[in-house]
Amino acid sequence: CPGTPEWRNGLRSTILQQQFNRVGRVEHGSVALPGIIRSGSIGGPDNTFNMGTMPSAQQQITTGQMHRGHMPPLSLAQQALMGTINTSMQAVQQAQADLGEVDNLPPLGQDMASRVWVQNKVDESKHEIHSQVDAITAGTASVVNLTAGDPTDTDYTAVGCAITTISSNLTEMSRGVKLLAALVEDQVGSGQNLMGAARTLTGAVSDLLRSVEPAAGEPRQTVLTAAGSIGQASGDLLRHMGEGETDERFQDILMSLAKAVANAAAMMVLKAKNVAQVAEDTVLQNRVIAAATRCALSTSQLVACTKVVSPTISSPVCQEQLVEAGKLVDRSVESCVKACLAATDEGELLKQVGAAANTVSQALSDLLQHVRHYASCGEPIGRYDQATDTIMTVTESIFTSMGDAGEMVRQARVLAQATSDLVNAMRSDAEAEVDVDNSKKLLAAAKLLADATARMVEAAKGAAAYPENEDQQQRLREAAEGLRVATNAAAQNAIKKKLVNRLEIAAKQAAAAATQTIAAAQNAAASNKNTASHQQLVHSCKAVADHIPQLVQGMRSNQAQPEELSSQLALIMASQSFLQPGSKMVTSAKSTVPTVTDQAAAMQLGQCAKNLATCLAELRTATQKAHEACGPLEIDYALNAVQTLRSELQDARMAAHDGQLKPLPGESLEKCAQDLGSTSKAVGSSMAQLLTCAAQGNEHYTGVAARETAQALRTLAQAARGVAASTKEPQSAAAMLDSAQYVMEGSAMLIHEAHQALVSPGDAESQQRLAQVARAVSHSLNNCVNCLPGQKDVDMALRSIGEASKKLLVDTLPTCSKSFQEAQSELNHTAAELNHSAGDVVHSSRGTSSQLAMASGKFSEDFDEFLDTGIEMAGHTQCQEDQIEVIGNLKNISMASSKLLLAAKSLSVDPGAANAKNLLAAAARTVTESINQLITLCTQQAPGQKECDNALRELEAVRGLLDNPSEPVSELSYFDCIESVMENSKVLGESMAGISQHCKTGDVPAAHTHDAIAEAVQLMKEAVDDIMVTLNEAASEGGMVGGMVEAIAEAMGRLNEGTPPEPEGSFVDYQTTMVKYSKAIAITTQEMMTKSVTCPEELGGLASQVTVDYSQLAHQGRLAAATAEPEEVGFQIKTRVQELGHGCIYLVQKAGALQMSPTDSFSKRELIECARGVTEKVSMVLSALQAGNKGTQACITAASTVSGIIADLDTTIMFASAGTLNPENEESFADHRESILKTAKALVEDTKRLVSGAASSQDRLAQAAQSSANTITMLTDVVKLGATSMGSDDPETQVVLINAVRDVAKALAELIGATKCAAGKPADDPSMYQLKSAAKVMVTNVTSLLKTVKAVEDEATRGTRALEATIECIKQELTVFQSKDVPEKSTTPEEFIRMTKGITTATAKAVAAGNSAQQEHVIATANLSRKAISDMLTTCKQAACHPEVSEEVRSKALHYGSECTTGYIDLLEQVLLVLQKPTADQRQQLAVHSKCVAGCVTELIQTAEAMKGSEWVDPEDPTVIAETELLGAAASIEAAAKKLEQLKPRAKPKQADETLDFEEQILEAAKSIAAATSALVKSASAAQRELVAQGKVGSILANAVDDGQWSHGLISAARMVAAATSNLCEAANASVQGHASEEKLISSAKQVAASTAQLLVACKVKAQPDSEAMRRLQAAGNAVKRASDNLVKAAQKAAFDKADDHSVVVKTRFVGGIAQIIAAQEEMLRKERELEEARKKLAQIRQQQYKFLPTELREDER
Repeated sequence: CPGTPEWRNGLRSTILQQQFNRVGRVEHGSVALPGIIRSGSIGGPDNTFNMGTMPSAQQQITTGQMHRGHMPPLSLAQQALMGTINTSMQAVQQAQADLGEVDNLPPLGQDMASRVWVQNKVDESKHEIHSQVDAITAGTASVVNLTAGDPTDTDYTAVGCAITTISSNLTEMSRGVKLLAALVEDQVGSGQNLMGAARTLTGAVSDLLRSVEPAAGEPRQTVLTAAGSIGQASGDLLRHMGEGETDERFQDILMSLAKAVANAAAMMVLKAKNVAQVAEDTVLQNRVIAAATRCALSTSQLVACTKVVSPTISSPVCQEQLVEAGKLVDRSVESCVKACLAATDEGELLKQVGAAANTVSQALSDLLQHVRHYASCGEPIGRYDQATDTIMTVTESIFTSMGDAGEMVRQARVLAQATSDLVNAMRSDAEAEVDVDNSKKLLAAAKLLADATARMVEAAKGAAAYPENEDQQQRLREAAEGLRVATNAAAQNAIKKKLVNRLEIAAKQAAAAATQTIAAAQNAAASNKNTASHQQLVHSCKAVADHIPQLVQGMRSNQAQPEELSSQLALIMASQSFLQPGSKMVTSAKSTVPTVTDQAAAMQLGQCAKNLATCLAELRTATQKAHEACGPLEIDYALNAVQTLRSELQDARMAAHDGQLKPLPGESLEKCAQDLGSTSKAVGSSMAQLLTCAAQGNEHYTGVAARETAQALRTLAQAARGVAASTKEPQSAAAMLDSAQYVMEGSAMLIHEAHQALVSPGDAESQQRLAQVARAVSHSLNNCVNCLPGQKDVDMALRSIGEASKKLLVDTLPTCSKSFQEAQSELNHTAAELNHSAGDVVHSSRGTSSQLAMASGKFSEDFDEFLDTGIEMAGHTQCQEDQIEVIGNLKNISMASSKLLLAAKSLSVDPGAANAKNLLAAAARTVTESINQLITLCTQQAPGQKECDNALRELEAVRGLLDNPSEPVSELSYFDCIESVMENSKVLGESMAGISQHCKTGDVPAAHTHDAIAEAVQLMKEAVDDIMVTLNEAASEGGMVGGMVEAIAEAMGRLNEGTPPEPEGSFVDYQTTMVKYSKAIAITTQEMMTKSVTCPEELGGLASQVTVDYSQLAHQGRLAAATAEPEEVGFQIKTRVQELGHGCIYLVQKAGALQMSPTDSFSKRELIECARGVTEKVSMVLSALQAGNKGTQACITAASTVSGIIADLDTTIMFASAGTLNPENEESFADHRESILKTAKALVEDTKRLVSGAASSQDRLAQAAQSSANTITMLTDVVKLGATSMGSDDPETQVVLINAVRDVAKALAELIGATKCAAGKPADDPSMYQLKSAAKVMVTNVTSLLKTVKAVEDEATRGTRALEATIECIKQELTVFQSKDVPEKSTTPEEFIRMTKGITTATAKAVAAGNSAQQEHVIATANLSRKAISDMLTTCKQAACHPEVSEEVRSKALHYGSECTTGYIDLLEQVLLVLQKPTADQRQQLAVHSKCVAGCVTELIQTAEAMKGSEWVDPEDPTVIAETELLGAAASIEAAAKKLEQLKPRAKPKQADETLDFEEQILEAAKSIAAATSALVKSASAAQRELVAQGKVGSILANAVDDGQWSHGLISAARMVAAATSNLCEAANASVQGHASEEKLISSAKQVAASTAQLLVACKVKAQPDSEAMRRLQAAGNAVKRASDNLVKAAQKAAFDKADDHSVVVKTRFVGGIAQIIAAQEEMLRKERELEEARKKLAQIRQQQYKFLPTELREDER
């Protein structure tokens, strides 16, 4: 009932306000209508009222302010949102405080680089602020959309994500605004105006956050007002930046369209009210009112959302929010219409509602169409664009319609009309053109296009007149190709402009998405608990942040000069460079999301990463197309860029001379020095690649290398300028700038010479000049690096060591004045000093340049002293050979010291260089080892002293490594390091013990742990694989398709990644595989269209399959493009695969969207459209493949057809064998004989054409392949009809006939494959010999078919004919078996044995058929033999080729497989001889051959057992079956236990705690029983295994039958335990969910206990009572019994309590009381009868089960 909003106390200003559950509106209506709430005297349509139940009496009085009297407690989600809002409010307040003053920039110079830096920073700041404002408005619109409706249905996590997006972007925006205000401060008032606008926006965000607090309960209008303020403030800020939306007319139209939707919705609400007034059912009436209210609210949401995003409508995320608001309106309108239809049957009112709904839908469609029009750049489709697109599409259709002249002519008519429109448009533009030259160009292009059109029309007429003439069709194709080329030439500028414009938009969206992802990553840092993933994300974000400025500069340059080629190339290069770091950041962000504990921050990061992946995919496609349109001009771009850098350095040199060179913000001497050092290597590497590609004459890769060189040189120039600006020595600054300028001059000359080398690739003089220039550039680059601080000092130290080492070159050593002990002591002292200095060099190389200079100087001094003492020590040596050895060691130390300094120099220049730290550590170890060798040589006394000294020096050398534990020092993996630490720890402990005991120690390897470690690693890998599969499935089922989009995008990116790997196959191989995956994608796409309507939840798995198939297709496409000839075909293949990838991305995204909203009609339509687009693009891929090798493509198609035919024949054989192949009419085989013979002869002719087609043109090969496929299809059909006409009374003959045509089909498949491989090969190629061999087999099998057809009705010879065909078939199978082809899959030895044993049966039948000589027996033998041998050969090769089978066993298996087959062929041939000459001698030979086959079978079985090794068991052994069943029972119990783990008590109204505790008791007890029974069955399995090992079961032949009975008893008991446990779990589930009684639960628990007792008895029969296995078994059984008892007690207590709670209401009236007594008596009698029947049924079940128990169990029972 409606409540009064508030009561006022006249004495005190205290206000009490009630909280209600529902809000509605007052309705006007007639008083005659029941249940209608009418307005009061002051009411109106706008007054709100509340509906619901009155809450319990709860009041709270607060004096002095308004306060709510009653508020329901906040849910967990609402509490989390409050936390997010509080955190965001703090961030907003901090941003408000930060906007108090602008940034303080350091003094900047006036050189060119400084001016460019300022302009670039302004552009970058504007871009970042614009993208951040976009995100703020989009987040605001999202908050508006998400908070609409009932609070109980609100997704508070999504609301928190939107609020987090707003606050994090506001924080970043405030920093950018402060910097931008400082940069534009020179402009009067602009900086302060910008700061003021930003503060206004911050205040509006603060108001919004307060209004959406769950505890605030602000009116909805407050939220909408705050949101509108944000939209207004955002627009003002952008206008102050000069970045406002320029098209104000578009915004006006947008608002008017939104208001039109609101007006239409208001009209519909009125119509719905009319329906509500005539509704008789109150419930239906309220539903109409509620639906109309929701419709009005959603419309107001749309208007508010439009106001918010209008200033930033150019952003895709803002457009997405507006579209989402539109979808909410569409859903609300639909629900309103449904409510009206259910409320009344009055046609006129419903008609009015429907018309009003259509008006709303149309207005909404107009609004969304207006937004989509702006999303497509806001430009109308140009006259050139539409005609050009039509021409391109229709010419593709003509290419794919080759062979269908009618279709080609129809497409030609469309093409003629499109080209006519284009020519007219061009002529019209030429007439309106003011510039005469441009007018002439347009007219010339129009004439060229008109001539091409005329040629195409003539060719089309010829094709129409002669539709069967292939030459006419080819002329039409060539004319269409010429027209396509002319169109490209005529509309080239328009196409290029369109593509570059598309690239600019894609770059803008990608840069904005990257900025959002970086902001989300920074926001998620506080709640990320995984340090490693956080560091990886930070690193990837930094890399992307470094590339965003270049991308923004490319966009700005293209906007300023859209017609300049240099601007277009700059944008293209920047986009290409942005793709790789962007993809890495997407990967890092997605891997970080699971480690972020804040759900809102994690959702924000995941959404941003998903959006960035989509933008990168679009950017990749747009970059590729724009690059193709602009042409290979990278070299010119690189040359211009280098010349610009040279000018900037020259300007910086002048500024340095005047003392005005200032470092840019963020630059320091150390940073710039490291950048210069690391970049110098990149420059050298890219220049080397440039030289190589130019020498090879490869223009494409030369351009790529030139572009990379220019990019590296840009970084080098910036670093050189930074070093010069940061140094305090003017001479050093001048030297650095001069050397860098020399590098730029030489690089420009190098790029110029590389271009000249491409022009004249064979010119020796050009190559020589190129090499000279390269050497000069390398010298300049070294000089530039040597100008770095610290490098000169290292060079001085190297020269000092070189000078000192000249002392070792003297012929005679000076005599030493010191004693031997003094010299030795001094040598040890200087050695320790030198070793310590080497450690300092290693440490300082990671520090500053001054530290390295000091350490290198000290090292050279210590080396000089050590060298002198070493020479003195050599003078004490009397033996000449010892002196030579000492001098040699000193030379080694000198060389090692030089290498150490060089490694330190290299590391200091580029700390991030690969393996540089390892090389430095290795050089230091070499110095230490060299010193040790010298000391060892010079020290001959005091045993053990030299070892101790060496050890101390080694410890000193490695001690520094512990100061940097995170740096790698070896190539070992983490587990290898752990194992090494374990092993060396043991050695260290034993060595220390040995030192204390004065004894020698040896190495104790931990080899015995390797197997355990390997097993643990394998288990870990499997677990990780399982969880990855589970996560992928869960993600796809939930509509999370970001990983799939990224996988497709990566596959697309790999298509154009540099030089492809060396192909291992031919184009035909890759073509075949691509066709397979293309068709798979098409099939999956069609299934997605179906599932989108029937089962949207299955779309995730299908989308995942599309992703996998496309990844494989792209990989094969890259190889196919590399092997295709000509190159145009390869380019077309890559282009088509790229386009298909783009379509697959859209399809996967739409599938994810539909999974999120399965009832969304918009998403369904979009998915269907995307699916159709993917299907079309698949056909384009196939047509591109066909253009490469039409003949081989036809062979692939034919092979696929034949494969399907063979599968169909196998199915037909199964029906025939089962005797179900019956004729449909009264026809006979004679009716089909001639047709079979005629078709078979036609197939022979096709075979000849197929063989000859391999050496002829692709067209002839294609015709031959298509003809053979059609003929084999007809032959198969007519043979099947013939076999069917023979009737099911003779199934064996039917099988013989079908087998004959199957052999033909199989031979044709082999022939087609051989033809495909041999196409285009020379006559002496091995594939041609394989082709001839396949052709012979084909002819043989066709001949065999003809013989079989002629003999099939002759009862006297058809058996013989069937046997001959089988022998030929087995011989062909043996040939395949003996080939070196590896089977695609492997099988188990058990399966191999099972198939091998089938030969024994076939052998017996063959001998019996030979002895009886009856044709029907022979036919059955032929059919059985064919299948038995084929199955054996297949499984033999599959089992032998298993990777775990040794080479010896493999060879043995293949040998005996061949021997067995050969012996069986001999047996069948002997049966054939017996049929021809049935003598006693011939029949005796049957036994001889059968024994030979039996021997081979025995060898095969033994070989199969050897494959299994010591783990081999006989699968038919009863004890093995028992163990398998026990383990299976355990597995089923564990599965049931896992189900219990997922169970939760059913949701129900709050009741007493005892009931809730009972349900928890049920679950816990059931889980305990499941765990205990699992352990019990496993223990039983162990006991059974122990009995086998003891010899009590399975090995004694005399007890085989008894053991089998015991095993069956054990199996039965285990199955009973598993079944009882499963029943218990189901009963527990049903009881918890409220669907079963406690009695069923008690019965199930008792059954578990009873079956457990039987299992214990079965195991005790033959076991030792004191064995370990029996003790474990008994303990497990006791655990089951205890758990069952606990469950029974809990359930009985609950049942007893429930019985106490039952109360009977006795009726007081007499008649009612009598009826109640009769009903109670009736129920009592029925229950008694059901109880008696249940007892009888239980007794019967036990009697039946008792019959199957073994004797031991029966006696035990008695």
